[in-house]
Amino acid sequence: MRRLPLNREMLRSRLSYIEDSLMSLERFVGMSFEEFSSNADNFRIAFYDLHRALEATLDIGSHILSRIPGARATSYKEIPLLLGKHKIVPLGFAERELLQMAGYRNRMVHFYSEITQKELYRIIQENLKDFEKFCNYINELIKDPKRYGLEIK
Repeated sequence: MRRLPLNREMLRSRLSYIEDSLMSLERFVGMSFEEFSSNADNFRIAFYDLHRALEATLDIGSHILSRIPGARATSYKEIPLLLGKHKIVPLGFAERELLQMAGYRNRMVHFYSEITQKELYRIIQENLKDFEKFCNYINELIKDPKRYGLEIK
């Protein structure tokens, strides 16, 4: 059975969403919490951009897994674990940072009303580098998909 190739344009498009969201979120890095919380627009912008980056991250993961026989995830939290299991990203990164990202995506979608300014601010200050690492792993995959047993079109 022939495997479906990865869709380069889809991967690049989602990577672009992540990069655009990170550029927008950068405006808040180093900002004091008092300044961040003094303008309600800051929370709305940060929420939107973080959510968009998380969705794009998991879209990428789901797309890759759909090209690996037997690797389809049945939940968002399965995506990171399967990416690690199939060596698309390092297992430690998958089990820690990427799994945490999937959990936070679910929190943003299902418990959005419980998300506080303080927790969003903390994530922006401490965790944006995780997206950069993920993008680097995916760019490596795009450059040499055969190394991962995949094809790209």
